[in-house]
Amino acid sequence: MRRWLTGTAMGVCVGLGGAGLALTPAGNLFERSVGLPLLFQQRGPLEPPHEVVVVGINGQTGTDLGLPSLPIQWPRTVHGELIAELTRRNASLIVFDVHFAGAKNAEEDAAFADAIRDSGRVVLLEKLLGRKQPLLDAAGRQRGSLWTESVDPPLPQFAAGSIGLGPFPLPKLGASVYEFWTFKSGAGDAPTLPAVALQLHAERRIADWHNGLSAMGLAGVQPADDAGPAALRYRMQQIHAAAGAESTSAPAVPLSGALADVARDRDPLLPALAALYTGPGVRYLNFYGPPGTITTVPYQSVVQAARDPSAVLPQDFNDKVVFIGYSDLYDPGQPDRFYTVFTSEDGVDLSGVEIAATSFANLLTDSTLDYPGPPATAISLLLFGLAAALLAYLLPALWGVPLSLALATAYGMAALHSFETRHFWLPIATPLLAQLPAALFIGLFAQYFMERRRSARVSAAIGYYLPEQIARDLARQTLDPAALNKVVFGTCLATDMAGFSTIAEKLPPGELAAFLNEYFEGLSGPLREHGVSVTEFRADAIMCAWTAPSPQLEVRRRAVLAALGAAAAITEFKRRHPVLTSPLRIGLEAGSIYVGHAGGGGHFVYSIVGDSANTASRIENLNKHLGSQVLASGETVAGLDDILTRPLGRFQLLGKSEPIAVVEIIALRAQASADQLRRCELFAPALARAEAAAWAEAQRLFDILLVHYPDDGPAAFHRARCARHLQDPATAPQDGGLVLMTEK
Repeated sequence: MRRWLTGTAMGVCVGLGGAGLALTPAGNLFERSVGLPLLFQQRGPLEPPHEVVVVGINGQTGTDLGLPSLPIQWPRTVHGELIAELTRRNASLIVFDVHFAGAKNAEEDAAFADAIRDSGRVVLLEKLLGRKQPLLDAAGRQRGSLWTESVDPPLPQFAAGSIGLGPFPLPKLGASVYEFWTFKSGAGDAPTLPAVALQLHAERRIADWHNGLSAMGLAGVQPADDAGPAALRYRMQQIHAAAGAESTSAPAVPLSGALADVARDRDPLLPALAALYTGPGVRYLNFYGPPGTITTVPYQSVVQAARDPSAVLPQDFNDKVVFIGYSDLYDPGQPDRFYTVFTSEDGVDLSGVEIAATSFANLLTDSTLDYPGPPATAISLLLFGLAAALLAYLLPALWGVPLSLALATAYGMAALHSFETRHFWLPIATPLLAQLPAALFIGLFAQYFMERRRSARVSAAIGYYLPEQIARDLARQTLDPAALNKVVFGTCLATDMAGFSTIAEKLPPGELAAFLNEYFEGLSGPLREHGVSVTEFRADAIMCAWTAPSPQLEVRRRAVLAALGAAAAITEFKRRHPVLTSPLRIGLEAGSIYVGHAGGGGHFVYSIVGDSANTASRIENLNKHLGSQVLASGETVAGLDDILTRPLGRFQLLGKSEPIAVVEIIALRAQASADQLRRCELFAPALARAEAAAWAEAQRLFDILLVHYPDDGPAAFHRARCARHLQDPATAPQDGGLVLMTEK
């Protein structure tokens, strides 16, 4: 329970940290600049609505039309030709993302104004002007400043003939753009160009629109006799204000509900209009793809078609909303450009007019991105952080790390699915790139300290509760330590109790000490019986050595017999203590070692140091992979003919420069059972074929052995090795008899 509480506390900290980050400006910037691009990239381009077309002025337009390269130097009659041709082709709306300010040639301006008026479907851009106003006190001293905004309309004669006006400012974050306004509060709640275009595009269904307004008692905001741009702006502002007042002074029937009733089984544009007025004034752009994803027709193609009736245009403009502005799909330096996630590899950005068209298309299909509010964001990140931290802390790293990564993958896939199907943008950068690493780091670091604490508990239990007689037999500390510092020949025996950390966690110190007392009592008998020279224990692991001044067969024999006796003793110990489920693992190696004392302050321990001791530990650990119990190097058992052994092959152990021939110590030959002898007989030819790199034949022979002895660990290990090399020959070593170990 305590561990669960600790893990929960860690998870809450990780979750709150992520939630706190996401709700700050820095966290919002992190999600915009990292998370949102990631979602767009994974989703890929979308098919834009067919009702939207861009007519783009590019770097070749002036040359093709015999005009100056800069559009500001063109006669405005050219735009008049464009309007006339698009009107002839029955475009629903003609929306200019070009600001026509200031008078030029009077005759040409008049012709352009006539073209706008005669078309009856032109929407013009207003320029948004912003400036900082100083705030002065009564004494005339500046006490601060105020940011003010106003709109600069086009030339009055142009504005008078248009059916709608609107600004199109874009909030930029650095060099990038993510949002657009539908109504600009700083400019008197003026509807922006995409909002005006949506309203006008739906005017042909105005009867249904008015039915919805009348149902709410809002008939007063219906269009007056004057249907000009000013009247349009007024009624759009009034409807938007009424929709915004729903939460406090709403009419009897909410705007969204009334429109939904009117729109049911009638027209999909009415729900889009309802969403325009009832939604937020700032919307997240749902980009469709790289520059040119929205159908883009060169400006000069339309003008040339106007001048040559026989010219064929590849695009049908019938009932389309056409946006006109600067859009060069090949020039990275085009004017009016904005960096987005879909900026092309050659540096071409989305143009301002394509972003305007994108904004309109988003409103038309009600597909602007929706981002969860602060409460939902905080809850989702709190739950993710809690789950990731619990997995990383409560489970072993072998399971905790993969499951934490699986959790992150599942969250990422859910976020992408929501983004693709519902246009719902869940935070993704914060959980995957901030919370997940934090959870893994904190969880694994806590596990590391927990393991250290467990080891300390084990060491403390041994130091306090190990019986004096056993300690004297194992440590031999009755001798003068200084007299025993020497290099000798020895056979090292390394043993380890698998699963002891789990046992140490479950048992209180007193019970753990009693458990260890009996465990070491069981081991001490065989070790003492066969004359162990030096013993060093490290928590639940023991390193022993049988020593002599020079290599001796008897030194190796005693170590081997002690290993068999220890394995039998612990088997009996397990019968009495079911909490210990894993077998004793033993590794043996013979060679030169250093034995001597180490310590200070009046307390010394007798240590075994040398490559042979290290190799014995590596061989002991090899039991985990082979499913065996007692292993030794081939040199350790050489000449011990009364011991039944089974060669298991040559292994290149991790950290060792030379391969080692490893054998399994099975029993005294005179006491070996028929099954033990039969296993050795079946194993030898199978190993020989594996060492000859005859993987298929070796696999067949190991399969035969496993049919009779399915619990034979070494046979299962080599059989799996053969299958792996058959499936992927590149994994097979050049020396077929060498087994490369990449883990301890």
